[in-house]
Amino acid sequence: MTPTGPSPASAYEIRRGEIEAYFDRTAAAAWQRLTSDAPVGGIRATVRAGRDRMRATLLSWLPGDLSGRRVLDAGCGTGAFSIAAAERGARVVAVDLAPTLVGIARERAAAAGVLDRIAFHAGDMLSAPALPADDDRFDHVVAMDTLIHYRPDDMAGMIARLAARADRSLLYTFAPRTPALAAMHAVGRLFPRSNRAPAIEPVGARRLAMSIAAHPGLGRWQAGRAADVASGFYTSSARELVRT
Repeated sequence: MTPTGPSPASAYEIRRGEIEAYFDRTAAAAWQRLTSDAPVGGIRATVRAGRDRMRATLLSWLPGDLSGRRVLDAGCGTGAFSIAAAERGARVVAVDLAPTLVGIARERAAAAGVLDRIAFHAGDMLSAPALPADDDRFDHVVAMDTLIHYRPDDMAGMIARLAARADRSLLYTFAPRTPALAAMHAVGRLFPRSNRAPAIEPVGARRLAMSIAAHPGLGRWQAGRAADVASGFYTSSARELVRT
């Protein structure tokens, strides 16, 4: 009899490990600086500006007063979205793969005076954080720039798993397949592999929309608002799904 070992890791699990290693160790200090008010170079300044615009866009799709609502920040990074939502009155669960970034986010939330409104967790955004089983529902789920490193074929399934935890809306972003973004990726491949972030996986907006429409787990959801942000080396598209 041929012995059987553990099943090979899925493409998602392999990718998840690469992302965790990069953001928790290789790029933690750079990410902390990028998401602060500290001076940065020209390229990073465009990324910072783009991320600020995207975060403001997603926040504008939520009520101005979030009192009494629960928000899941899936892939919270250093906590900017979580803090902004908590300042509007939301109860936030913030999850990120990188414990180092979660630690930074927790410190920033404390400095902003909203740490009591945010529960931080280091781990997989698709797995339930350490919450009671009857407390794992959210009014709004937000995944800003967290799907962009995964294969297009995996995105609809990931979106469905996030949507399964939302009662009102799901907001997410993806990297649109554009000539400009393709050119930037070509430039990025010129850098030594040790200096590269895990590659962004562009996807055509139409292809992703069709995958979402066909996914059995998303039958009760309909497309809402859409927006695109392009700022130098930052290019991202936002979409809203609303529960019917």
